[in-house]
Amino acid sequence: MAIYMKKFVSLLAAVMLVTVFVAGCSNKNTNTNGALESPAEKGKLKVAASFYAMYDFAEKIGGDKVSVTDMVPAGIEPHDWEPAASDIVNLEEANVFIYNGAGMEHWVDTVLDSLSNKELVKVEASSGITLQEGHSEEEEHSEEESAYDPHVWLNPEYAKIEMKNIKDAFVKADPDNEAYYNQNYETYAAKLDELDKKYKETLTGLKNKDIIVAHEAFGYLCSAYGLNQVGIEGLSPDSEPDPAKMEEIIKFAKDNEVKVIFFEELVSPKVAQTIADEVGVKTEVLNPLEGLSDDEIKAGGDYFSVMETNLASLVEALK
Repeated sequence: MAIYMKKFVSLLAAVMLVTVFVAGCSNKNTNTNGALESPAEKGKLKVAASFYAMYDFAEKIGGDKVSVTDMVPAGIEPHDWEPAASDIVNLEEANVFIYNGAGMEHWVDTVLDSLSNKELVKVEASSGITLQEGHSEEEEHSEEESAYDPHVWLNPEYAKIEMKNIKDAFVKADPDNEAYYNQNYETYAAKLDELDKKYKETLTGLKNKDIIVAHEAFGYLCSAYGLNQVGIEGLSPDSEPDPAKMEEIIKFAKDNEVKVIFFEELVSPKVAQTIADEVGVKTEVLNPLEGLSDDEIKAGGDYFSVMETNLASLVEALK
């Protein structure tokens, strides 16, 4: 609990600093990176997104009518990230703020309550989705507490709900372009339906259903397609399992003939590799789309390409 109190205090300090700064020098001609707005950006909605999946959905729905900033830098795991003073300044200048909710952004209430930007359109993208319970580990205790799983976007049909919520926010902030946002939403909703169909057709016939993952990010995906996830860690990937948990995972892998231990690119593979070595199997990446690396972004990666890669990885592990 102490670590969360330290984060809260540092966040409050950033909020207080920004409150003083904004009161003295608010500049509505800056973009969401703090730079002067270019002629090409004038007239665009300034959008701040809380992490990569929200950023990608906003880009797809907003198209050339928006200028979107991903608040979490490329390659950074977002669970423990929190905004710096510069991020709060950018929110003061934004038109729309998109966050997932469901406990993903532990800092959001404190920051939003501090803002003087009363025109900001705020959208909790997971609104309207029935949440599943997961487990979070107490920092100083071995016991686990129930918490809602925030990783709803990994179910394509829930991603569609999130895109609709984002679309509605854009229409509220920029009603003149309602038809444009609606058209983009319909385009990507159809693509999500196609992706959902492909997952169902591909995974339904596989005999094996068990996957071992670095942390419990894949509950909604597994529920949608009849899989069973076994997490080395709970909802947050930032701690290591105790020896008893390691033995439990190793025994499960051996008993159920698991062939792959999945890890995430933004998290150290050390624990997954240790288990894989003990069981005598390989490790592979299963990406929860919490963030992409610089190389993935430069290669044109996005929600759909990553979900296609994830599907191929699942088929290889379960066939």
